Amino acid sequence: MHLKIRFDTEGIDWNLVVAILKEVGMAYYTSEIKEMSFSASRVVVFVWEEDRLIGFGRAISDGVCQAALYDVAVRPEYQGKGIGKMIVTQLIGKCHGCNILLYASPGKEHFYEKLNFRKMKTAMALFIDPEKKRERGFTE
Repeated sequence: MHLKIRFDTEGIDWNLVVAILKEVGMAYYTSEIKEMSFSASRVVVFVWEEDRLIGFGRAISDGVCQAALYDVAVRPEYQGKGIGKMIVTQLIGKCHGCNILLYASPGKEHFYEKLNFRKMKTAMALFIDPEKKRERGFTE
């Protein structure tokens, strides 16, 4: 497998990003919103096999103390091949020296635990649609 990693948003098909996020069961936003969120992020990672986008992720950060990972997604047929790990490792490396937070999709916690993330006891969330997040297993 010949992979190419990019750290910019130039030429990204945002409709495809939204389609991949839907395919893996992650939050749905319009392509315009995804473009704004990735463009406003401190670090972005896009992984390609030849000319096919197969995964991505982003980090928001102050660049000094704190960072948070979002939208880490890999097409289902490429999962289990180390691509998600590569994306997260790249994001962590670009946020060196920062505490890094994320919230995993329910059932995916083990993936992040293998990368040394640990569950927090004090994390809190204020979601736009709290009932939906509770139903999906994100909150109590």
